[in-house]
Amino acid sequence: MPDMGLFVTFEGGDGAGKTTQVRLLAEWLRERGHGVVETREPGGTELGRHIRRLLLHGGEVSPRAEALLYAADRAHDVATVIRPALDRGDVVVADRYVDSSVAYQGAARSLGKDEVRELSMWATESLIPDLTVFLDLPTGDIAGRLGGTADRIEAAGPEFHEAVRREYRAFAEAEPERWLVVDARKGIDEIAGIVRERVAARLLGGEAAGGRRAP
Repeated sequence: MPDMGLFVTFEGGDGAGKTTQVRLLAEWLRERGHGVVETREPGGTELGRHIRRLLLHGGEVSPRAEALLYAADRAHDVATVIRPALDRGDVVVADRYVDSSVAYQGAARSLGKDEVRELSMWATESLIPDLTVFLDLPTGDIAGRLGGTADRIEAAGPEFHEAVRREYRAFAEAEPERWLVVDARKGIDEIAGIVRERVAARLLGGEAAGGRRAP
């Protein structure tokens, strides 16, 4: 049987640089011979790409419908992409996961953090990451990072995004063994180096759980 895979997620506000760091980490791992699967939420599957268009560019979406659409995307991504890759022993690198929904819909949309987490845990069969990298960008820096027309979530306003950031920081403080907090204002290469160091330690230390189940 293959070794259990490693599940790494990137979290943070819009403009924090998650997509870039996902790509850099995946490239670095492949260069070292690891099987790597990249995914994102929403949009890591064909179904997810349709859901992404509805969520970000499809007009008004009620908060509860928003939470359910994210959960549907996540359920399909786990069943068809993430879990099979982990079972093969691959490293999965994801741009957003459950913690995004808890921060954005549970806290910032005031739907209830526990309720949204329970929904996501049901959708994913309680699959949680081995390592979550939080790229912490001050809310005041978001506008300068986003170019062009903002999508529906990006345009939610500074109070919304500050609530999201506050929740991420609380998550990291409560679960330091899973979370790695990195100042997103650092240079791209410096951030990548910090992330690589932590990922290498997990791989070499044999701590990868291939997606642990929540207690």
